[in-house]
Formats: sequence, C-alpha cells, structure tokens
Amino acid sequence: MASQPNFIRAEPVVAPSRLPPGPNPTPQMPPKPAPAGEIRSVDWRDMQDMGSMLAWDALAMWASEPNPFFESWYLLPALRGLDPDGRVRILRFEMGGDLAGIMPIVRQSRYYTRPIPHWASWAHPNGFLGAPLVVRGMERSFWRALLAWADAQGGLGLFLHLGELPLSGAVADGLRDVLNEQGRNAALVGRKQHVMLQSDLSPEAYFEAAVSGKKRKEYRRQANRLGELGELAFVRHEDEDDLSAWCEDFLKLEAAGWKGEAGSALACLPATTALWREGLHGAAARGRLERLSMTLDGRPIAMLATFMTKPGAFMFKTAYDETLSAYSPGVLLQRENLAMLDMPGLGWVDSCADETHPMITHLWHERRPVGRVSIEIGGAVRRGLFGAMARRELGGAGFGI
Repeated sequence: MASQPNFIRAEPVVAPSRLPPGPNPTPQMPPKPAPAGEIRSVDWRDMQDMGSMLAWDALAMWASEPNPFFESWYLLPALRGLDPDGRVRILRFEMGGDLAGIMPIVRQSRYYTRPIPHWASWAHPNGFLGAPLVVRGMERSFWRALLAWADAQGGLGLFLHLGELPLSGAVADGLRDVLNEQGRNAALVGRKQHVMLQSDLSPEAYFEAAVSGKKRKEYRRQANRLGELGELAFVRHEDEDDLSAWCEDFLKLEAAGWKGEAGSALACLPATTALWREGLHGAAARGRLERLSMTLDGRPIAMLATFMTKPGAFMFKTAYDETLSAYSPGVLLQRENLAMLDMPGLGWVDSCADETHPMITHLWHERRPVGRVSIEIGGAVRRGLFGAMARRELGGAGFGI
C-alpha cells in the first residue's frame, strides 16, 4: 500500500466506488511534496459536478476520522433540501489546489436566544456529527488555515462555533495543538457522550456482559412469544437490492409510530424524505450502507440503517412496529445487530444517540465524548468581547477543550 500522501487529487486514480474493501482504503497515488494549505469558501451548489464529487469521495476515504454526514452523498442532499438559497458555504481546505479537507459553515445571526452573530459549522437535526473531513496527517494544517480564514472575515462574526465535535481523536488533538500554538482561547460550552459499541468480545459474550441474566431471560421469552405469531427472520443487506422498496417500508414504519404523531418522522417533510432516499442510495452505491430488518411472516417489524465508514460505522436510523412493543422488537433487532462485532475491519460503531437514550444505553456500554466548542477569532476587540461572553457562559469553568 502506498505511503500517506499530502494531498487529494481532483481526479482520483481509482473511483471511490471501486476501491478495495477495508478500513479507509488508500488510493494508489504518487507522493508529492506538501504545498502550503489554504481555505477557500465556495457555494455548495458548485460542488455537485462529477469532478468535485469524485475528489470529495476520495477525501472521505483518506479522512483521519470518518464522518458520513459530511460526505458528498449525504451532505449535498441535506443542503438541497434544507438550504435551497445557498446560505451555507463549503470550506475547502486545499494543498496546492488539491482537496484535503471539507467543512460546511454558515454565518448565524443569533447564538441560541441572543442576537450574537457568529460563524458556525452547519448542522441539522439529522446530522449527528460535526467532525470535518481532513486528510490523515493534515489536521493541524487544516485548523491553522481555517482559523486564519475566520480571523480574516472582518466583523461578520464574533467567534467560531463548532457543534457535535468529537473531543477525542486526531481532529480534536490537532485543534488543541493549534490553539496552544497560537495562544488562542476556546471554550467547551457543551459536552455529552455518544453511546458506542467497541469490544473484542464475541456478540454472545458481549450481550452476556452487558445485560443481566434476568433481562436476557426476558428477551428470550419475548422472542419466543413473538415467534408464536408467525415466522420470524432477520434479513441483512450490504448492497442495493430492493433498496427503494426498503426505504419506503421504513418511512411507513417510522411514520406509524410516535415520531409520526409528533411530526418528527422522516416522512413528515419533503426535505427529510428526499434526504432519506437520496442518502441511502448514495451510501449504497459506494458500499457504505448496511440494512438490517426483522420480519414477521415477511413483513418488516423492526428496521435499521447503518452507514459503514470503516474502521467505524454510524447507526443512522431505526424504527419498529409499536403495536408489537410488548415483545421489544427494537431490542431484539439490536441483539442481532451485535453481529457487527465480528465484521472484518470494523473497530467501532457510533449509535448517534447520547447516554440519555432509553434503550441503546443499556445494551452498548462504551462512550465517545462529543462537544460544542466556541473559539475566539479576529483582532483584540472581537477577542475581548468573546472572552467576556464565554466567561459568562462557562460560569466557573476555565477556557480549553
């Protein structure tokens, strides 16, 4: 395998959908001296051509930390549905003109309830991670370039806000290094834990360690009772077979439950319906989707879509037939989903849910710290105002992440 390059070419030698399987496989490219990095702010609508998307997809394969929610096949459909006027910009980190990093950004006029203009990494309710895509080994160069860009934006924003940022790993470590290097203040203004699955145990051994004997007995009883209603089966797909029908079945199943009543189901809005369909088709076309269903006499009663971004994966959406809640079909599906522990090249799974989730937190015992980080930018005046605001928000806590 080739050594780590310092750039991503606009036209990768190997199309991302044809790359060999494995954890973030390395396209075979000749080494090249590392040029100076720079940030370019571009209209996301100009990133939809084939050349841009190929380079973007190759970047995702090279990224030091996977984030499917910032990959082309997911972020572009989200922007088409949620930002039709193009307020969001794409920050392209380039090394000698070659794509080496991406983060969506937007200027916000309010910071929660307060009229405080600032720059923020773009987020939406179905984007569960805010880590920028950055070529491995380029994390510090990326942050230096991004912060220099933010400093140069005049008075358009008081500070830079990064949401849903992993607080461990190469991206966070690179940010800490650059903040220390520049003597730049940053405030951790929010912190939570994503529930994770990460273990060397077998699926059966993990289940026994995570769940009490009493609960395991109850789940077996529920599975047996459910089996008395018809033929139970688990169906797993890693391809595009019957994907359109599967997507529609999921939309109906989710909308029939409490999310449909609350108006938060994917099918409740045209934008999220389109994001679901386009996102899953885009992921599947690149070999980055796994679907798991639990069926009763061939009818899906619990469904799960997971984005495969080896060495990690992200549990995107799950739904179950709430008329069968007495049998815990969602839990039984997750019991089957522990088979992911045996998948070659897969080291961990992010549930995309925090530790307050009523179900997954009892089944998966690992955690990933994620936070909201605000960073000072600009000259002395803006930095002074940010410091006063941040101290008030932090209370007695100090600066730093």
